[in-house]
Amino acid sequence: MNHEIIFRPSGVKVVVGHGTSVLAAARKAGVHIPTRCGGKMGCLMCKISVDEEAGKQLSRPAESEKRKLGSLVQQGVRLACQSKIHGSLAVSIPEDRLKAAIRKQLEAARQGEKDELW
Repeated sequence: MNHEIIFRPSGVKVVVGHGTSVLAAARKAGVHIPTRCGGKMGCLMCKISVDEEAGKQLSRPAESEKRKLGSLVQQGVRLACQSKIHGSLAVSIPEDRLKAAIRKQLEAARQGEKDELW
């Protein structure tokens, strides 16, 4: 059985087999999810966000994942390396903090340029 997964914010879609990890699906789709441990739950870098409905399409978090993430699990945060796909869903990949800061600065600069033009 195959399932479609959509990665946000890019909108990239990929079809993968039942039980594929979100990390493996991202790699197949060419979507970068940071990791240092190679998917062994050692670095905690591969966090993704899912809403309640999407969360139902993933495997339940194991006790080890719950311990690592703590209360973040209740907020819809999962580890891509540990989340197995059981149905079609969309996941959000949090923006890298450095990229987010640069994007905000560029947006502010563009807004300043618009103000000067008016």
